[in-house]
Parts: sequence; C-alpha cells; structure tokens
Amino acid sequence: MQTKAPKQELFGHPKGLFYLFFAELWERFSFYGMRALLILYMTQHLLYSDDISFGIYAAYGSLVYVTPLIGGFIADKFLGFRKSIELGGILMALGHFVLAIDHTIAFYTALALLIVGNGFFKPNISSFVGKLYEDGDDRRDSGFTIFYMGINIGGWLSPILCGWLGMTYGWHYGFGLAGIGMLVGLWFFKNGIKKGVFGDKGGITNSSIYNKKNFGIKSNILTIIGALLTVPLFALIVKFNEFEHYIVWFVSIGILIFLMYIYLQSTKEDKGRLLVLVFFTILGCLFWTVFEQAGSSLTLFAERNVNLQVLNASQSNSLNSAFIVLLALPFTWLWTYLSRINKNPNSPIKIGFGLVLVGLGFLIFGYSGNFMDANAKVSMLFLVFGVFVYTLGEMFFSPIGLSKVTELSPKKFLSFLMGVWFLSSFYGHFFAGKIAKLTSVIAGKESLFTQGVFADIVPKITGLDYHTVSQLETSHIQLYSYVSVFTGIGLVTLFVGLFAVLISPFIKKLMFGIK
Repeated sequence: MQTKAPKQELFGHPKGLFYLFFAELWERFSFYGMRALLILYMTQHLLYSDDISFGIYAAYGSLVYVTPLIGGFIADKFLGFRKSIELGGILMALGHFVLAIDHTIAFYTALALLIVGNGFFKPNISSFVGKLYEDGDDRRDSGFTIFYMGINIGGWLSPILCGWLGMTYGWHYGFGLAGIGMLVGLWFFKNGIKKGVFGDKGGITNSSIYNKKNFGIKSNILTIIGALLTVPLFALIVKFNEFEHYIVWFVSIGILIFLMYIYLQSTKEDKGRLLVLVFFTILGCLFWTVFEQAGSSLTLFAERNVNLQVLNASQSNSLNSAFIVLLALPFTWLWTYLSRINKNPNSPIKIGFGLVLVGLGFLIFGYSGNFMDANAKVSMLFLVFGVFVYTLGEMFFSPIGLSKVTELSPKKFLSFLMGVWFLSSFYGHFFAGKIAKLTSVIAGKESLFTQGVFADIVPKITGLDYHTVSQLETSHIQLYSYVSVFTGIGLVTLFVGLFAVLISPFIKKLMFGIK
C-alpha cells in the first residue's frame, strides 16, 4: 500500500519531475546512441543496400511507436506507470546488449526487444510527468519543456560518445555503451521511487487484476511472459518489412474502432477535445515523416554529400539535441512569461508554427544544392543551420503536443491516448522510410519530387535539375536526389503548417477552455 507523501518541489516544479528527467535522459541516451549508428551499421558493416536499410530502419522506428498503445493500455488497466516503466527499461537494456552480439539473428532479436521495451517505457513515463501536475496548473507546459530537455541531453551526448566509440573501436562497443545508459536510467527511476518523490502517483492501477491468477500465474508475470513471446514476432516483421503495410492497416482499423468507443462514452467537452487530439496526431504524422529523415536519409546525406568538420556522420545526429538543450530553458521562460502577461499563443498556433519551421529547415537542406563543389559536396553550415531551424520547430511542436495530450485526454484513457499520440511517430517512421527510399540514386529520376508541380519549383530552390546532373558523376546524382526530396517535403510541410495556423481559432473552440 502506498501512502500519500507531502508535495516536494524543486525550482518551482514537483521534485519527481527531475527524477523522471534523468531517467528519460539516460533512456534517450541509449535510444539515440543506437539510432546514430544503426543506418551506418547496416550500410557499412552488414553491407545492406540503401533500400533494405531504409526498410529495416523504418520498420523498427514505426513499431517502436505502435507498441506504446499496448503498453499504455496495460498500464491503464492494472500495471500502473511504475511497473510498466521498470519492465520496459529492463527489456530495452537487454536489447542494447544483444545488439552488441555480431550475428544476424541477434541483430533482429535486439531490435525486437527494443520495440517491446519501448512500448512499456515511453508512453508511461510521459504520462507520469503529466500526473505530477494538477488540472489547470500553468507550470505544465514549462514542466514538459524541462522534461524534453532531459530527453535531448541524452540525445545530444549519445551520438557523440556512442558514435565515436562505435566508429573508432567497433560498432558493438557503441551499442554496448547505449545499454549501459539504459541501466543508469533505470537506476535513477528506482532511486526516485525509493525516496518517495512521486508520492502516491504511478502505482498499480488495479491490484485485483494485478494479483489475479490465470493458469496458476499472476497477471503481472503473464505480462512479462507475453512481452517476451512477442519478440520473435516483431523480429520477423522487421526482417520482412515489405509486408509492414498490413500492420499499418490493422493498427489503423483497430485504433479507429477504439477511438469511436471512447468518443461515444465521452461528454460533449471530451468529444471536442478528443477530436483535437486526433487532429494533432494527424499533423504529428507529417511532422515525424519529415523529421525522421534525420536518422536515415539525412545521416547518409551528411556521410556522402556534406563536407563534415569536427563531427562524423553518426555524430551529426547530436546537433538536433544539442540545440534543444540550448533552447529548452529559454522556451520554458518564454511560455511562463507569455502566460503571465496573457500573451501565450494557444497550442494549435504553436503546433502549426512548428510545422512551418520544420518545413523551412528542410528547404535549407534543399537550397544547399546551389553551392555544391566539384565533388558534389556542400558546406556543413547548411546542415547545421537547417537542423537549428527545424529544431526550433520541434520546440513548438513536440513538448507542446505531449503536454496537451495529458490535458485533452479523458483521464481513464490517458495512457492509451498517450500511445495514440506516439502513434503519429509510428505512421511518421513508416512513411519516412518510403520518402527516404526516394533519395537513392536509382529512384532519383522517378522521384515524386522531380515531377509535376515540383518539376518547376525544385530546380529554382536547389539550383539543380535532373537532366543536367544526370550527365555528371554518380555523386552529383546522389546529391540531387537528396536535395530534391528535402525541398519537396519541406514545401508540403510548410504549407500544411500555415493551414493549421489559419484554422487555429476553430480548433481552439473544440478544446473547451484548454489553451
């Protein structure tokens, strides 16, 4: 039985926030450290083609964000935040260490363990942050921005350290360091529980179900067994990723049915808020489709067509998180100050403006084609500045989205709907893989972004056209493939963001007082 502890605060926020901050920091250290190496590991060590590597990366990335639906549902039903986070962390640490084994079966098994573990960890630690604040607490947005800074300190340090270790001494040393990071994150979380900083929050949600026995085995043990039994299934899905679209349809139909069930059970206010949550999730699909080029096509762009200085291609993944670390506190101060003077933009405007900035960031990558050298390489300044601009967009979009999910969701479905929010990343990674494949040299001529209306616009922004570039070396064609795709998706994202800002007054009405 958990006793209710007095509220503990630090720097004006619940003390538990900072334990979740460090737990998530180290979990993201492990995640981004592995991600920084993954596409290069497949193309350079396993010698997979770009198309195969993009397919595996997209399948892994998308499934990582569909399992939170299951993990969130189980947490809501009986397991609670604390037990779910612990189980997820253990599975993810195991996945990183298995990835350090140089064998194909170990490779797919490791990715599957990470997928399953993330399903228990990711939605529940984010929902836990929301539970630390009472309804209507103005500190919520700034609290999520602080939490988001923790995510990105880990995301900043890990590509530098894991990328250096993996590419200098061996890939598996880098993956092993990622596993150690996950164990450190678990230690922080367990230490917070021990010190009672979470009070009575995050415990088992239904002890009768938790302790109920089926086939002589308690439900919590059956959950662990079931999680492990799904590992071979997810490993096969990642390996045979060309069939993943069937999962997309299955998940989409299942989610639609369950959302309709929640909608019909909801009050008028909750119905409006649920529609807004779905709208934000749809925008999130586009956001992550574009944003997640970072770990795939953008990493290979850096490796092949950017004159890198100081950082190698895997370490360039640290730029986004480094900028977030620098921007998190100023943004926290900004939202708090604007709230105090009643000038804080509502969340639909922030979400729309975030998309605009992400689109501009990718247009900068596209514009770099105007300045290619004789070796078809561009200055690293374009990479750095483009990442900075789309990071500004992320600061408007992602932490605000996390915060609004905890406010817009009917309370008894909070973890599940947090999983729905992360579902935008599932779709985003799935479509990001399709987009990334357009950047291969073979697909360059047939790319969606070199035909139709794009055929006139893209050359004006990139300074390149296919007919001219095709007479040059393969490296020039490869550069054109990258910048044309980056320009096309940048334009689409920019215009959708402007549309979201335009209709924000209507969306705000559906939120019934939530800003």
